[in-house]
Amino acid sequence: MSTPSPLPIVGAVGSPYTRKLRAVCRYRRLPHVFIQNGQRESRGLPKPRVELLPQLIVEEDGERKAITDTTPIIRRLEESHPNERSVIPDDPAIAFLDALVEDYGDEWITKAMFHYRWAHAADVEKAGTILPRWSMSQQPDERLEETSRIFSKRQIDRLWVVGSNEKTGPLIEASYERFLLLMEDHLRGHRFVLGDRPGSGDFGLYGQLTQLALFDPTPMATTLRVSPRTYAWTELVEDLSGLEPESGDWLTRDAIPDTLRALLTEIGRVYPPFLLANARALASGAEQVECEIDGETWTQKPFPYQGKCLAWLRRDYDALSAGDRGWIDDTLAGTGLERLFEA
Repeated sequence: MSTPSPLPIVGAVGSPYTRKLRAVCRYRRLPHVFIQNGQRESRGLPKPRVELLPQLIVEEDGERKAITDTTPIIRRLEESHPNERSVIPDDPAIAFLDALVEDYGDEWITKAMFHYRWAHAADVEKAGTILPRWSMSQQPDERLEETSRIFSKRQIDRLWVVGSNEKTGPLIEASYERFLLLMEDHLRGHRFVLGDRPGSGDFGLYGQLTQLALFDPTPMATTLRVSPRTYAWTELVEDLSGLEPESGDWLTRDAIPDTLRALLTEIGRVYPPFLLANARALASGAEQVECEIDGETWTQKPFPYQGKCLAWLRRDYDALSAGDRGWIDDTLAGTGLERLFEA
């Protein structure tokens, strides 16, 4: 399987994962073209088995194919387009911390993104109005209004997918505010999560923040109030093509700051209870995930993809050398994240 140059990326401005992949390509200075899904340029391109965004168009056995899922795509591009601007830390143990942060952004902060957008009236109105116009702005007003109504209703009806409901909504919002406070503290002393150059985890957080901090009115107001540094950081990560990374810019094992430990502890506070309960539900064939997060009952339908996320994290953990695993165990002890890797 090969990748054309420039890399064709089909996506949408309102898709956090599209923004994540596009920002990685900008930072790594990988030639690429961005194709807005639904516009004429996207017609005739191959479609993936499940139509998710973004889609990277690759060549396999002489045929074009669309692949999805930003985490493996980013690692694929590391192999097919190696350069000094890697987003994967050289130290395997630091890279494992980066993977934990990326998964938290992709799979937990996304709950806040979807919740805020479709659970608050002002956010529903803006998203319902603007999202269809990114790909259908030349359509008559009547069709746009009908599309907005249908699309908004469908998304509101799917809040259950991320576990958002009247009971879990306050928990999701409290978790997002704590994350912002921790980012505000960390960004006082560091340009990125793992030092002075961005890792894949930074881009995982950034993708969700393009919507939470920069688009949807309710979380945007919260972001500006709680963490103006995070708001500014999100705009900066949009295009890091001018940043000149150096090998010594990654954090080292003997210099993990308290602000990063605090972020890991927040991840361990909310994400493992769900991941573990989701895995149990999938294994038993249960129709509902139920667990306790922050002293509150969390319920939602099982999510097969996030079962895969836990399996992948455990696979990567098992692939570490004994020494690296020992350091990870010591670093994660007491954060709550250690529960993911207990026998």
